[in-house]
Amino acid sequence: MSHSSSHQHQHQHQPAVRPEDVLPEGIDSTAINGLTVRKGSVAAFVANAQRLDELTEGTPEYAALVAQMRELAPALRAIGLNDVFRPRSPAVERILADAA
Repeated sequence: MSHSSSHQHQHQHQPAVRPEDVLPEGIDSTAINGLTVRKGSVAAFVANAQRLDELTEGTPEYAALVAQMRELAPALRAIGLNDVFRPRSPAVERILADAA
């Protein structure tokens, strides 16, 4: 058996991670890399990032959105979001970078 076929065989036994593997039914948060990550953190961050472009920088609404995103950013970094996705928006990229 060659090395490559052995490697492929290994991956067949590793099931895909399902949402319930990360947060079982009825559990609203988990600790990842020492940070508490709430269910909905990624969806909330994405929703706020999408709205950010609609708002004017310097307004109270914009500041509130950025504050919420900064609060969520460390959890997103902890789950590895930055390792697989790059934001299209420079403002969102800065928010995530600041959480490092």
